[in-house]
This record gives sequence, C-alpha cells and structure tokens, in this order.
Amino acid sequence: MKIFGDIPEPAERFEELMDLALRHDEVFICRAGQPIAVLTAMAKPGEGTMDAFLALAAEGRSTIGDQTSNHDEFYDENGRPK
Repeated sequence: MKIFGDIPEPAERFEELMDLALRHDEVFICRAGQPIAVLTAMAKPGEGTMDAFLALAAEGRSTIGDQTSNHDEFYDENGRPK
C-alpha cells in the first residue's frame, strides 16, 4: 500500500510510519503535496542480517545459493574471459 504524508504529519506519526515501512508499505514524505522522500525498510525480514552472514561464514561459504557477485561464469580458471 502507498502512504502519503505531508510535513509535519510524518514528524508526528514517525513511529507508526516506520512500522508501515517495515511491513513493506511505501511511505512517501511530501512537501506541498509533492513527494520528496521515501521511507523504506533496510532489509526484508530474514535477509541481509548479521546472523545470516555469520552462519554462512561458519560454513565457509561466501554467498547464498546461486547468488554471486564475482562473475565467475564469465572467466575460466586462469582468470581469462571465456
């Protein structure tokens, strides 16, 4: 759900708006009826947490499943482009 709040309303309802953002509702902060900022949650529940990172580190893994950021699929074992 999209929630729009014109200043100063968000200042008065900040905790409520944070809870809505944590539910993954879109919270827009407006000035004179024009959106100027968006309040969003930092990470989805269960994703991107320090506990998840530490669990992977304990297993000796650097990524989750098929997720990668090193682009190994583009290079051979010698580091040359495939």
